[in-house]
Amino acid sequence: MKAVSGGNGEFWGWKWEHKRRTIKQSKASKSSDSATVGGGGGGGYWFPLKQAVTAGALALTGDTVAQVTDRWKKNKPYKRHSYDQDASQNSNDNQDFIGIFLSDHDWLRALRMTSYGFLLYGPGSYAWYQYLDRCLPKQTVQNLMLKVLLNQVVLGPSVIAVVFAWNNLWQGKLSQLPEKYQRDALPTLLYGFRFWIPVSILNFWYIFCPFLVCPL
Repeated sequence: MKAVSGGNGEFWGWKWEHKRRTIKQSKASKSSDSATVGGGGGGGYWFPLKQAVTAGALALTGDTVAQVTDRWKKNKPYKRHSYDQDASQNSNDNQDFIGIFLSDHDWLRALRMTSYGFLLYGPGSYAWYQYLDRCLPKQTVQNLMLKVLLNQVVLGPSVIAVVFAWNNLWQGKLSQLPEKYQRDALPTLLYGFRFWIPVSILNFWYIFCPFLVCPL
């Protein structure tokens, strides 16, 4: 999961764009991808709604898969035992097994990760990729590799810092955050390289290099 944190009046390195009424009206056709909140005086603040909803849905899906996978591993002995029973007993065992998955689901954790995706990861990653596109507009192999590198050395650590802080805030464990960083931040970052480096290469290659052509 990716997000960027910042300061000096910025939200994750991205200053919220204040729009005048005339600009908002001229971009009304893009209302499906964004929302203008606030009001009074004919102005507001632009929010990437489509990206936020997408990120929230992906965060919820990922957390659900993680929770179900974890419970599946923990209940493997129970599952194997149920296969040794007769047919009627198996039917009852399977119902109990499904009940275990439903009753043990951590809905607060799911809400926590969904809110992270919607409020932080979606807007933050959108701002980050827009920033990269403005700074490195030419579609070259050099720029592609530089974007991948920046994703890992800037965006990756920022995501880890934000998501750890968000989880600890929800759990009322902010005092344990420094210890969490020291113990888990670097292993999480290094583990993520195995997944995010190939994904970033594919992402930039297909999205930022039309027709799969990146001139040298």
